[in-house]
Amino acid sequence: MAKRRNHPKSGSGRKAWAGRFREQTDPFVEAFTKSVTVDSRLYGEDIAGSIAHCKTLEKARILTRAETLSIVRGLESVKRELDRGQFVFSPQDEDIHMAIERRLTEVIGPLGGKLHTGRSRNDQVALDIRLYLRTQLDELHAQIAGFQRALVAKAGANRTLMMPGYTHLQRAQPVLFAHHLLAYVEMFERDKGRLRDARGRLNVMPLGSGALAGTNYPVNRRYTAELLGFPAVTLNSMDAVSDRDFMIETASALSMVMMHLSRLSEELILWASQEFQFVDLPDAFCTGSSMMPQKKNPDVPELVRGKTGRVYGHLFNLLTLLKGLPLSYNRDLQEDKPALFDALDTVTTSLQVMTALMRRLKVNGEALKRALHGGGLLATELADYLVMKGVPFREAHGITGRIVRAALDQERDVMEFSLEELRVFCERIDKSVFSRLTTAAAIDHKGQIGGTARGRVEQRIKELEQLLS
Repeated sequence: MAKRRNHPKSGSGRKAWAGRFREQTDPFVEAFTKSVTVDSRLYGEDIAGSIAHCKTLEKARILTRAETLSIVRGLESVKRELDRGQFVFSPQDEDIHMAIERRLTEVIGPLGGKLHTGRSRNDQVALDIRLYLRTQLDELHAQIAGFQRALVAKAGANRTLMMPGYTHLQRAQPVLFAHHLLAYVEMFERDKGRLRDARGRLNVMPLGSGALAGTNYPVNRRYTAELLGFPAVTLNSMDAVSDRDFMIETASALSMVMMHLSRLSEELILWASQEFQFVDLPDAFCTGSSMMPQKKNPDVPELVRGKTGRVYGHLFNLLTLLKGLPLSYNRDLQEDKPALFDALDTVTTSLQVMTALMRRLKVNGEALKRALHGGGLLATELADYLVMKGVPFREAHGITGRIVRAALDQERDVMEFSLEELRVFCERIDKSVFSRLTTAAAIDHKGQIGGTARGRVEQRIKELEQLLS
């Protein structure tokens, strides 16, 4: 006589997949494997995808019109509960997908069990993440544009200020302060392009791929895609459920955004120091010392600089997560969302706080002016002047180097040398050199496209204002 087997009891705690199992899930395993605390932010996308799937099932004559209306109304009711914070999660809810289906069945009865016909959580979550990222990348694109506007506005408000430009953190050549800020605007313009590229590649509809092999039901995937605003559908079901390239690409683009924010943060930290004093950070964005009363610490840019490593870590997390996964879906992929979500949150908050900081940043024109004296900032101008007088550049470079050395030995600036003193080094120098050896002349001679000349920078500010309006 066959032994009687103990099957899991039916009821509210019964898993959707419990039929094959003799034992209920161990409570520790249940806690270890559930993801609802992380993926609950996908509820809007999950319900939107479920409504589209429901309508597709109706079109395939798997659901009747009445069943479809009932399920859609039930899903909308569940969404209202979630929107209002009235949704009560069950301890048995593994993820947001099962939580919504469980609640739908409570609201409309056994009919709710028909919704999952022809789909798997594998293609369901692949859809939800793509829907979510589309919106997030659009919002992030707009946020970066807002940050760019803050940079352009700050550049415009300080368009006449000149400062040393640096290489190797050594004073190199004079530039406009506005030109320096606009360099970051160009960086973030490239970031927006990367986000647009990532959005274009993720904007493909995976639902209908099933668990890995497709579905046995005659669903019209292009109809589902049309309902959800996708221009195309995935063409390989195994790839569709296991693909997270678009998440890695997004994390890479987010890392670039943070890298650029970090570079600017580093400069603000330097510029706000007593050694530079180029800028004054708003008090509301700084903190003091618990021990030293005089301190004003640039905590916001320091934290942005620090959080950059956090976003980099999420990129490597995703790369490592995918590197050894065989086709198709594996539970490892549950770990993709914490990395992606935190990277998005970190970039979003960093952009918000840096935009607000830049709007209130004070620029110290006098400190910038003082920094223009000394250090041989106009040495290159003198070398180029000699070239225009017919001296080969390498020879002109050597002559100028000797003049700079003499100035350093005498603790003087090159601009303080008289014509007679300069002619000791090269007889081709005449009095016209002094009209060339000024900061303004040095800047305005850089009039080619992309140069720091005042006319060019003014033109670029106007172009960017129009582009970002």
